[in-house]
Order: sequence, then C-alpha cells, then structure tokens
Amino acid sequence: MDFSLTEDQQSIKELARQIFSDKVTPQLLREIEATEDCFDRQLWASLAEAGLLGVALPEQYGGSGFGLFELNLILEQQGTVTALVPLLPALVMAAAPIAEFGSEAQKTALLPPLISGGQLLTGAYAEAGSAATSLPSTNAQPEADGWRINGQKSCVWAAHIADHALVTARTGEESYGVFIVDLQSAGVALEHQRGTTREVECTLTLKNVHVGAGQVLGTGEDGADIYAWIRDRVAIGLAALQLGVSREALRRTAEYVSEREQFGRTIGSFQAISQRAGDCYSDVQAMESTLWEASWRESAAIPFAQEAAVAKWWACCAGQRIAYTGQHLHGGIGADIDYPIHRYFLWSKRLELFQGGAAAQLAAIGDLIADSGLPQ
Repeated sequence: MDFSLTEDQQSIKELARQIFSDKVTPQLLREIEATEDCFDRQLWASLAEAGLLGVALPEQYGGSGFGLFELNLILEQQGTVTALVPLLPALVMAAAPIAEFGSEAQKTALLPPLISGGQLLTGAYAEAGSAATSLPSTNAQPEADGWRINGQKSCVWAAHIADHALVTARTGEESYGVFIVDLQSAGVALEHQRGTTREVECTLTLKNVHVGAGQVLGTGEDGADIYAWIRDRVAIGLAALQLGVSREALRRTAEYVSEREQFGRTIGSFQAISQRAGDCYSDVQAMESTLWEASWRESAAIPFAQEAAVAKWWACCAGQRIAYTGQHLHGGIGADIDYPIHRYFLWSKRLELFQGGAAAQLAAIGDLIADSGLPQ
C-alpha cells in the first residue's frame, strides 16, 4: 500500500518539523514543565501564525481546508520533540467535531478564535471507572431554554487553559448528548492534576451548569454518533503522536548504543542489543503502516473504525515495547531526568493508556468484528 505524500502534505509536514525543531529544546521543556500551566504559549502562537492550527478546518473560518490526515502529520512531528502544546485535545477532540456537526453560529463563534491562537478548546469525555465506550454517568436534564448538566469528568486535557469544552452527558436511559460548555460558567469547577508527562489534566466537576439550546452539538442517536466519530479520530491522533514519540526514542537509542563502548566495542554490536533494537524498528514500521491506513481511509470517507482500533492497539503495544527498550538500553543515564530519553518513556505511557490501553482496543476490535457479521 502506497502512502506517499502529496506536495502539499509534504510541505505541511516539513513546516511542522521545522517549527518544532527550531522552537523546542530539552532546556525549554524543563522550564515549561516547571510552570503552573505547563503550556508553551510561544510555540502555540508560532503554530497559529504558520496556519497549522487550522490545517484540518474549513477555509471559510480561517482554516486551510485539509483534513485529519494532514493534521496527523503535524501530531507525529509534535511527538518527535514532545512539545507541550494541546494540539490533540484542541483540534481533534473539540474543533474537528464542531466543524463537522456544529451549527453555523457555533462554527463562527468558536473556530476563528482557535485558528488564530486566541482561544482554546478541549474535550471532556472520560469518567473515572468507565471505559471509553461506556455511557456517561454525567447527566443532562432538559429545560425550557436548554439543558442543565451535573457530573464529573476525569483527565480533561488542557481544561485549565481552555475557554470551552465539549462534554458528553446522558440524556436518557440509553442515550446521551454532546454539549459545548463555557468553562467560566457558574457551577464549573476544575481541580488541577499533574499527568504522567507533567502536563496539567483536570477533574472537571459540573454542578447545575446551564447550557443554552444553541450550545448543543447533538443529542439522542446524533449524540452517540458524534461521540463515536470523535473517539475513532482521537484513536488515530493518539497513534500519530505515539509514532513520533517512538520513532524518535528509537533514533536516540540507536545513536546511543552506536557510541557507548563497553569491553572495547560499542554496545550496539552485541547481539542481544542489536536484536532488541531491530525488533523496535519492526514495531515502528507496523505502527506507521496501521496509522496511515486508518488515516487514509478516514480521508477517503471509507469506514475505518476497526482500522483506528488496530492503529491504537499497535500504538499501545509497540509504543510500550519501544519505550521500555529505549530506557533499558540507555542504562543508568536513562534514569537521569536531565537526559531527554525519559520524556519519551513518560509520553509513551500516557499515550498508551489514554482512551483505553491494548486490552480495550482488542475488545473494541472484537465488538466490531462481531457486529460486522463475519464468521466467528
């Protein structure tokens, strides 16, 4: 299967690579990790100025009119340097579904400020103790002029710096909706927590939060379809980030074992080490193939839910193996947090488990096969 990039796609990838490599250094990451927000505002402004925040968003709102395939090229480059900017939550978890399902008023109000870098969006979907595919326990009750939401969301990425969040909430026994919540609304409370990568994740508590009728993205069957649409694209975005993280972790590991000497020879010449590195190379190739197959199918409007779960499964399993191998082969220096390899381990673990680990992906793949009517 040929996943050769078009000229435009190659230009987007190269522009992203150049910005990330020019703007992100290990020293800068240490400084930003020590801040309260853990958010690289200057890099975010540079991405906005270059037009990369709007790559996958419609031209009439200031975007470039490309798609999630092109956005995944940017996410891969972000993973390469572990840049501390919330591209996935802002663009995949929030802006993309607004562009696809939102009203004209919603798109006009929310997309241009995001594309220009002036505002931030995120998605609040996870709940403690619930699988990504479970009905939310957060509840939305209809009112004359909208809805009233009560509940709690966990691990909300970048909520502390976001202006609005897309929130899933149950609207009936077997139905739910997707709502646009202003995070400055009365009844909204955020508890800041440091995640595995030192980024801030929030527990979002909603207590009698009023959401107007114009802030509803979809309810009932529409709400379930919208969330399934989001979940599959987030899985691919996570796989794109993990590919960048894993590829760079392997590159750094290969460079280290090619220079580090023991017993009068480079340690990379020892069979056990070269075999483990070779296995990691095969893992990267599998991650790449499954990611771009799922991304291509999404861009071609071909059903891709199973391919998205497969890509996320490889991101979980292979990403974990590469992270562990890189840490192990670096020996004692891998435990020194002044040395950058540890960040790739931490990022890999976070991406592995976000929206469900390998077991959750296998369960999703099994459900999709069962629902397809194929022989068991």
